[in-house]
Amino acid sequence: VGLVMLAIGVLAAVFAPYLAPYDPVQMRLVDSRLPPSLAHPFGCDELGRDILSRVIYGFRISLTIGAISVGIGLAGGVVMGAAAGFFGGWVDLVVMRVVDIMLSFPAILLAIVVVVVLGPGLANAMVAIGVAQVPSYARLARATVLKWKSEQFVEAARALGASDVRIIARHILPNCVSPLIVESTLAVATSILSAASLGFLGLGAVPPTPEWGVMLSRGQTYMRIAPHITVFPGLAILVTVMAFNLVGDGLRDALDPRML
Repeated sequence: VGLVMLAIGVLAAVFAPYLAPYDPVQMRLVDSRLPPSLAHPFGCDELGRDILSRVIYGFRISLTIGAISVGIGLAGGVVMGAAAGFFGGWVDLVVMRVVDIMLSFPAILLAIVVVVVLGPGLANAMVAIGVAQVPSYARLARATVLKWKSEQFVEAARALGASDVRIIARHILPNCVSPLIVESTLAVATSILSAASLGFLGLGAVPPTPEWGVMLSRGQTYMRIAPHITVFPGLAILVTVMAFNLVGDGLRDALDPRML
């Protein structure tokens, strides 16, 4: 079910220019707050823009945010965690104290701090969300490296003269792929939620970008008289996050031998 939901979202993102019935940023004030109809299945927002078109283009933005944010968090966290777990000593102490400091802030608060420093905008929001995810990847990578670094095949590679970097990259990290894949899938859902939160607060995408959080923020004023302006973007967030969580749970069951 999660894969089907996710596949629909990916197809909507890829073929957005062909699926969207209208230009997502074109304003038509005569259609302001128009309720759902055959011409506009999701209705129109306060500026007369077609909500269905904006939701479809929102898939593209949200999936991009999720992929890039997870990539940033994965790259930074794996490097830090692998170094801490493999070398130990003062490297482990310094890296994990930095991780502990980052974990002392709620992820969304840490993302807000980074956005405030860098400035609002979609690119800065992706960087902020990625930085906020570094600690979880660092702890996961460290735990997995600690599990594998004392195995005999690692000792054999060291005895053959392999460098530390080669041992980590060729012999240890490939065994860490399964938990990282599961964590990354679940983290995409978190990234989409965080991006929507930043957009809702005015710290993410800048209008008129058809981003779901921005759409929720703009539509909250009209909840009583035009609830469709917020209902459909909210449902899009709900369905997308649920899809990634279902896929992540399925991957965990498939890749974790303890679940067999």
